[in-house]
Amino acid sequence: MRVVSTSHSSSRPVANWILIGVFMLLVQVILGGITRLTGSGLSITEWNVVTGTLPPLNEAKWLAEFDKYKQTPQYQLLNADFILADFKFIFFWEWLHRFWARLIGVVFVIGFVYLVSKKQLKKSMEKPLLILFLLGALQGAIGWIMVASGLTGDAVYVKPTRLALHFTFALGLICYAFWFALQLTIPASQKILAPAVKKWTWLLVALLLVQLIYGALMAGHKAATAAPSWPEINGMLIPDSIFTEKPVLLNFIENKITIHFIHRSLAYILLTVTILFTLKLYRLPKISSVFRKIRLIPLILIIGQLLLGILAVLTSPGIVPNHWGFFEWMAQLHQLVAMLFLLSLITILYLTNTKSFMQLS
Repeated sequence: MRVVSTSHSSSRPVANWILIGVFMLLVQVILGGITRLTGSGLSITEWNVVTGTLPPLNEAKWLAEFDKYKQTPQYQLLNADFILADFKFIFFWEWLHRFWARLIGVVFVIGFVYLVSKKQLKKSMEKPLLILFLLGALQGAIGWIMVASGLTGDAVYVKPTRLALHFTFALGLICYAFWFALQLTIPASQKILAPAVKKWTWLLVALLLVQLIYGALMAGHKAATAAPSWPEINGMLIPDSIFTEKPVLLNFIENKITIHFIHRSLAYILLTVTILFTLKLYRLPKISSVFRKIRLIPLILIIGQLLLGILAVLTSPGIVPNHWGFFEWMAQLHQLVAMLFLLSLITILYLTNTKSFMQLS
């Protein structure tokens, strides 16, 4: 498919609207991380899209919500000593996470209506905007499916695989919106013809996607404390307990040590490939001004990502339940830098892409 040129000045209001959405989505993932780290994700036991917008407004309503939470396995098996003040703390973070999701929807609808009234939206933008809307709705549904997985049986947290699915779909939504914004802000003249670089970028994106899935599994299993040492994993470079689960494939999603090993190994592979990738970028004979400005960013981010991951693992023994400490800061920054690393690769992929799956005219 050929790339259709567009007037970037006339598309600026649309681009700003989409970039606000990208920022809000990043904040939403950050809030999701805080919700997970504070153990707040199961505090709201119902999915009331409209009536759940406001938190309880009086003591009676607070006690009613607390009584609902008391019926969950998490309360009965983990937080039976909670008083109402403890419940209000975890309720706040889950409520804010859901409220921010609703706010994203409001900003999308208001922005859409405004831009239509100003005749800023071109017909070619309708399909990507519809896809964005559907992806957002799907993400909300996956979020509830994830929460529901922790409300029955003997579960005290959501299922790690569903957390990973929720996180992966959030990244897909962010990347799609960001690509749309790049098309509206970066002129085709800034693109370069570099097929080899494009292939390397796709390789990094694929490796990073697997790495991010395993990061979500690490978070879902709360696996950091299973091996709080570095560079070895509990004294071993290759742990002898990575295939203890039966069947063997179960180790890749349930065995905390296996997940540790894969997550760390992928980090080293990503660092090595990013170094080689950066050297390749600097050897390109002819590049655009935008490309020149961003070519070092992926390497800076992956180094920061690796250091934050190491600090998170080493500080994990200091975790105090329902308390925000140094580990939580490191884990949250680790997640944020990972998303920025992904977006830096998406930018390079866009700049080396002479074809587009979203044609704007």
